[in-house]
Amino acid sequence: MSEPTVPHYTLNNGVEIPVIGLGVFQTQPAETTAAVLAALETGYRHIDTAAAYGNEREVGEAVRRSGLARDEVFIETKLWVTDYGYDAALHAFDKSAGKLGVDVIDLLLLHQPRVEDFDLTIAAYRALEALLADGRVRSIGVSNFTPAILQRFLPAVEVVPAVNQIELHPYFTQVANVKANDDAGILTQAWSPIGGITHYRGSEATSTFTDETIVSIGQRHGRTPAQVMLRWHIQQGRQVIPKSKRPARIAENFGVFGFALTDHELAAIDALDTGTRGGPDPELPQPGFLNLAIPEA
Repeated sequence: MSEPTVPHYTLNNGVEIPVIGLGVFQTQPAETTAAVLAALETGYRHIDTAAAYGNEREVGEAVRRSGLARDEVFIETKLWVTDYGYDAALHAFDKSAGKLGVDVIDLLLLHQPRVEDFDLTIAAYRALEALLADGRVRSIGVSNFTPAILQRFLPAVEVVPAVNQIELHPYFTQVANVKANDDAGILTQAWSPIGGITHYRGSEATSTFTDETIVSIGQRHGRTPAQVMLRWHIQQGRQVIPKSKRPARIAENFGVFGFALTDHELAAIDALDTGTRGGPDPELPQPGFLNLAIPEA
């Protein structure tokens, strides 16, 4: 087992989170345990999952099988919108903790803003605040909250979120959202940090992985495009959760600590922003989200 050498960010409540973790979005349950074990063997010490992913149970199994002490692995998960409301969110924690097989979750997020019924979003977060006060979670946060949603949300809650997990990659840099997070003392966590969503939904010619600027920077450093993009995030203070189920790619994504991008290279990647979101618009109602009910533990 590799000894972890991962730097950490300190969240606004003093809890430390590794700068890089493994994401398991769209990783099938049957493949999740092996992927998480490969990541932990590589040196990752942070795993990001969600109730809606359907693989919390397999994440927990991998952590147990890894042989690592529970406090050596930072586990993050998210509550789904059909479990919003105060009592429902408390029960959703029980479902997630039961599947993960843990008593304490390191970081618990609201997965999406439920803009069409924002009172339920607030009530769910108040349940997270209670879980934090009770020591059942170590830190709490949100995901896919835009500046406008944060402006509406923050005055209604007591605890400033530790993290806001948002879509962020070289083709969608979310400058205003990052600034809103920074201004509130919230760490920005990037999902699709290497632009996988552009690869899956666009043509190979428009993929971040083949972008001429990113490729050329990688060639100068002897690094892959994925490593360049992850380094771009980390040097600018963002936490990243690249996903893969392939051990070689998992290891490649972890290889971001032996080099540094110049200010000119960081700016060149910043300039690739297209302003085009790949995922759903968080400010619009998403009735399809309500079709997913999270099963019991």
